[in-house]
Amino acid sequence: MMTASDVAHWMLGELERDGCIYQDDVVDHLVKAAREDLATENTDGNLVIGKQVLAEFRKLTETTVVWVKPDRYWRYRVAEDEPGREARG
Repeated sequence: MMTASDVAHWMLGELERDGCIYQDDVVDHLVKAAREDLATENTDGNLVIGKQVLAEFRKLTETTVVWVKPDRYWRYRVAEDEPGREARG
């Protein structure tokens, strides 16, 4: 059975291949693998990545990846990014 760590490693692989990874693609992956338990519902009622998976992904990418909140995806950090996990675009 796929664990939160497995999902985080899959996410990293997708990021390495494509340069970014969208939250929706991760949720689709969880649903197809019948691991909706690793997702959670947000306040709008949408399925999003669960905290366990995010914690594992953070361990792998703490200093190298940023979250682009408006478009809901991760990408590699660039020199222009401010410190922290969130990027402006």
